[in-house]
Amino acid sequence: MTWSLSIDPLLPLPAIIALGVIITLVCAYLLFVGMRGALIRSLALALLVLALLNPAVLREDREYLPSTVVVVSDNSQSQQLENRADLTEAAREEIVSQLQALDGIDLRQVSLNDTSMETGDGTRAFTAISNELADVPPERIAGAIVITDGQIHDIPATAEKLGFSAPIHAFITGREGEFDRRLKVAKAPRFGLVGSTQVVQLELVEEGSLQPYGNRAEITVRRNGDILSKQFISSGYPAEIAVEIEHGGQNIYEFEVEALEGELTPLNNRALVTIDGVRENLRVLLVSGSPHAGERTWRNLLKSDASVDLVHFTILRPPEKQDGTPINQLSLIAFPTRELFSVKIDEFDLIIFDRYERRGVLPLLYFDNIARYVNDGGAVLIAGGPDYAEVNSIFRTPLGRVLPAAPTGEIFEEPFHANVSELGLRHPVTRDLPGAGQTPPQWSKWFRLVGANVQEGQPIMTALGDKPLLVLSRVGKGRVAALLSDHVWLWARGYEGGGPHVPLLRRLAHWLMKEPDLEEEALRMSLRGSTLITERQTLANLVDPVTLTTPSGKTEQLELTKDNSGHWIASVKAEELGLYSATDGAHTALINVGPPNPREFLEVVSTPDKLSSITTQTGGTALRIGGDDGASLSLPNVIAQRASTQYHGSGWIGIKRTDASILNGIDRYPLLIGFLGLALLMGLLSFTWYREGR
Repeated sequence: MTWSLSIDPLLPLPAIIALGVIITLVCAYLLFVGMRGALIRSLALALLVLALLNPAVLREDREYLPSTVVVVSDNSQSQQLENRADLTEAAREEIVSQLQALDGIDLRQVSLNDTSMETGDGTRAFTAISNELADVPPERIAGAIVITDGQIHDIPATAEKLGFSAPIHAFITGREGEFDRRLKVAKAPRFGLVGSTQVVQLELVEEGSLQPYGNRAEITVRRNGDILSKQFISSGYPAEIAVEIEHGGQNIYEFEVEALEGELTPLNNRALVTIDGVRENLRVLLVSGSPHAGERTWRNLLKSDASVDLVHFTILRPPEKQDGTPINQLSLIAFPTRELFSVKIDEFDLIIFDRYERRGVLPLLYFDNIARYVNDGGAVLIAGGPDYAEVNSIFRTPLGRVLPAAPTGEIFEEPFHANVSELGLRHPVTRDLPGAGQTPPQWSKWFRLVGANVQEGQPIMTALGDKPLLVLSRVGKGRVAALLSDHVWLWARGYEGGGPHVPLLRRLAHWLMKEPDLEEEALRMSLRGSTLITERQTLANLVDPVTLTTPSGKTEQLELTKDNSGHWIASVKAEELGLYSATDGAHTALINVGPPNPREFLEVVSTPDKLSSITTQTGGTALRIGGDDGASLSLPNVIAQRASTQYHGSGWIGIKRTDASILNGIDRYPLLIGFLGLALLMGLLSFTWYREGR
């Protein structure tokens, strides 16, 4: 409750002022000439002027509002080092206890648990303060207390940008004399051609070290978890490291420097670089033994793929055909056998023999070259028809030793449906083919099947019972496939509704060319929102548990469960930024959550320096609370004080007690209007009459 004096003129204020001037002059004249009763007359006239001003006493009924203080606890990843988390919690409890003991304080608490998984832009304490105080008027804000290691990444440049005028205090965890070693990515490419060499520029930084330049350390280079090389770099100087792009898609390179004895943490001794491998166009050689209805199916499919460069030859004139036509009159192009199968064979990613039979075009030596090409990492696809079952079959060449199916000499010419085998339901080439989920499959029939026995490999499609139709095999470093029918063109022509020839043949070709997404045995990781998905692709009926390792080094055993598509899946929440790895002993998968090198671990040495500027501008302070050993809690007392330019001293910090209030009501008591004013005026006039009457 407060009291105050107010005026509410009964006449316009200029008129009252003019009247007051006139009365003043009159009273001054009366006093100057010494007229009897002049003083009393002057008092009466002055009282009249005051009455016209209508003075009154106001009594305000006010309810003072509490002052709002926010306490921010930094629980980010860098705060999990050493004993910082325990110190932060102990300090929070003590500060909250002291603030709750003060009258008129509205206490709010904020916990910074996570950095953004998408941006990884570090600890954003002032953004949290702004969000928490968004509904509080600036005049009610009493200040903020931040408990942190000092590594805040959104500190405003000036106090004006805070949006309020109140002290900011920072309590710094950690100990004096901390030092740490970290790797910094100075420059790295985002893309690279598969097979090319790219250069990554790194810098070794040693914070808090007495000798920050010139210290040598061994660095290990890994690609997708496999060690590529080890070399030495020096601190304070950029180092260039060459890496080779192994495959298309993401190539994750990990650079890890040896730990420095006594350093704060080895977690930031690693740097990650993700380079997307971009393939040059895949080179495919298609050799058609003779023109037939299905030849254009292969040609159209491969030509429609923008990532494929196709070289296609159809053998129209075998060497034994001699009709006397002069060579210079032939419009046919001679088959460049030596260039293709001897000189340039290793330049092709895939060789397809479509209904090819031996007719003396290719010497046996070249088939031996093709077999060597497969063992060294190449790929061959045999699309066979009656030619594969005959005596001149390509199987009866040196290439036969790498082919997965041996012809029996039988040819079955009757209607049948191509079926996906039980194994094929789990294989990436034939899994989820449109129409395969029904019996019979929802695609047209074929009418010719070459009888064969599987020598090695996996029959992923069958027909006429369990007879093999499509067989895949790995030979040495390469891959081979045999399609034992030449009627896939019926699907392409739409016969009886057609069938999924495009996904089948495209997947088949890309599996042969080692597309990573089509590997039948693989462990993969992906991120959906903040959920980490671990996926096991396998042809087996059972899988081993997977060990997941987080960026901070914690491990967790994951039990995978089979989903409807045949994959084995496990899901966990990604609570840390950085590199996660998963392994089942035979396969390893890596994924980086957030940016390759999150700010949260770029700098981890505790310091009050970053916050000292903003705390000084607001009248607050930044000080360590870990005592001399960095472990024992040493906190100042918290008091509330009126507005000031400084809110700290020896052994104490202050928060600003505000004067914000709500007005519930006002009582007005007029001084010269009403009975009191009338009584004073009549008293003076009566006294004047009495004085003049004597």
